[in-house]
Amino acid sequence: MLRKSIAVVLFGVFCNFVAAAAEPARDASRGELLYSTHCIACHTAQVHWRDKKLATNWKSLKAQVLRWQNASGQNWGEPDISEVALYLNSRYYHYPVTD
Repeated sequence: MLRKSIAVVLFGVFCNFVAAAAEPARDASRGELLYSTHCIACHTAQVHWRDKKLATNWKSLKAQVLRWQNASGQNWGEPDISEVALYLNSRYYHYPVTD
């Protein structure tokens, strides 16, 4: 009986260690999904770091997302444009969000 109890306790401790070690998968944002699906084919990360970038603040970043989604025929609404701009801003630009 003692062996059985020890085995149950050890099994429980082991399961807790395994659960703690498993890192939950990060959910991608809608903006990240849209960008990786529709934009990444033409953009590398370097486009966001270049010296002559057209996005110089939050407003111009949103304008560039609007411009390029139109050019690629995506027909996104304002929420999707904002989501992609938020994703790019959090990943590359770090501009203050003003709206």
